Amino acid sequence: MARRTLSAMANRSRHPLRSTLLWTILCLGFLAGGIREFRATVSAQEWEPSIRAFERQDKIHPVPPGVIVFTGSSSIAYWSSLVDDMKPLTVINRGFGGSEYTDVDHYADRIVIAYRPAAVVVYAGDNDLASPGRKSAQSVAQDVQQFVQIVHAKLPQTWVFVLSIKPSILRWNVWPEMKQANQLIEGFLRTKDHAAFIDVASPMLDSRGRLSSDLFVADGLHPSAKCYALWTSLIKPVLLQHFPPSKTSSRFSLPRQQSEPVIAGAPVLTELGFKAP
Repeated sequence: MARRTLSAMANRSRHPLRSTLLWTILCLGFLAGGIREFRATVSAQEWEPSIRAFERQDKIHPVPPGVIVFTGSSSIAYWSSLVDDMKPLTVINRGFGGSEYTDVDHYADRIVIAYRPAAVVVYAGDNDLASPGRKSAQSVAQDVQQFVQIVHAKLPQTWVFVLSIKPSILRWNVWPEMKQANQLIEGFLRTKDHAAFIDVASPMLDSRGRLSSDLFVADGLHPSAKCYALWTSLIKPVLLQHFPPSKTSSRFSLPRQQSEPVIAGAPVLTELGFKAP
């Protein structure tokens, strides 16, 4: 009888400990999520000047609805030949270099939805995974899902084309995580209407899975003219298939808009005139 009493007392004493441990784990989980969201918001604020610059341009040269918006990080921001490359499609470049998917999500209302586009082409994820362990492939894929949800919540008929995260010489060590993120993103997009994955990464690799240095500028990270020509050959046919020129060519002519993207925290490449993220 005494043994049973002692056993019961021991069990009762363990239950409060288990409850305390459970609540501690739950609180830590909520705290981690809150910290991630807070960091994402703080990080996004550094791009506010770039977004306001786009809005000032739009006041001077209003953009007609029904265009195709390209947005994302520096691989889009530095695509200076984009408007010409995509003709006869009418496109605008709203890339802001160094950004991550959380930044694109944060400003989606102002750099995508505000234009009521026929489609949006987005490239990011590169900077997200630049530092191993800082973000996971799963978290990047979740940010892509959020972007699609944000766009389709207000523009359900707008197509969202997500470009695969590219390999690069500078960040070759992170390519395995990038490939994993691409697989997760592609799998998600297959389940969605008015959304598609465009693989620009695989064609950049040769038969041995190696990268050619002439696909990049001197920093080994940003696409060269040859790489952009390759991307054009992959992206443009998809867009033309969905949007014949007669439907996307606007009677309005969009002026050439040259704005220098803002990149944080890296040395200036004076030869090329931009900073690397």
